[in-house]
Amino acid sequence: MYNFDGKKVTNDIINWIRDWFEENGKGCNAVIGISGGKDSSVVAALCTKALGKDRVIGVLMPNGVQHDIDMAELLVNHLDIDHVTINIKSAYDAIYQTLDQKLGGLTKQSQINLPPRLRMTILYAVSQSRNGRVANTSNLSEDYIGFFTKGGDNIGDFGPISKLTVAEIKEVGRVLGLPDVLVDKVPIDGLWEETDEDIFGFTYAALDHYIRTGECPDQEVKNKIDQMHNKNLFKLKEMPTFDYQP
Repeated sequence: MYNFDGKKVTNDIINWIRDWFEENGKGCNAVIGISGGKDSSVVAALCTKALGKDRVIGVLMPNGVQHDIDMAELLVNHLDIDHVTINIKSAYDAIYQTLDQKLGGLTKQSQINLPPRLRMTILYAVSQSRNGRVANTSNLSEDYIGFFTKGGDNIGDFGPISKLTVAEIKEVGRVLGLPDVLVDKVPIDGLWEETDEDIFGFTYAALDHYIRTGECPDQEVKNKIDQMHNKNLFKLKEMPTFDYQP
């Protein structure tokens, strides 16, 4: 039986963030892309607890109209942190049109992955302009099956929740006192029209249980998880380099 001590883990992460900034960015700000989902909400709350609200900067980056932008606004107002909204639509449209003309068309996947990569560029521009360090908001569950954009939302300078499953992150969110509507928000990455679980074909609960225990009673679900994990291993590994020996 796997037990998760939410209060202890929350305190441990807060102390880890403080120690990391002391060593890697003393006096710097934490810069966080705020989507309105549980991951960015929890990371922002953790950084606020660790560093104080005056050292946390939220960056909202809708691509045109974002139907749940109110959730991102709720979060920054709840934490009372400095924030800026940068709409990426004009940049996305310009790059998309240029690529489309030059390449004679873009695949659906390249269209989907372009916004996260633009957002990461913006986060680092904000970070370098505001004495910051970029927070990665990835979680273990999505990383395990490769459900992220390489060169996009998997990038960052520090990752407070990268080793926690979705269920564990929700528990941390509750310990931090975040509004339930943010903690329990149905996971939608903003790139697809379906929910995450619709895309997977299985639930986060089944995925999290499998990750932590190695158990999955439904063989079909287990096969799907294993297939996604193995297919996307290249995204999880450090970039291979030629080992030149002079």
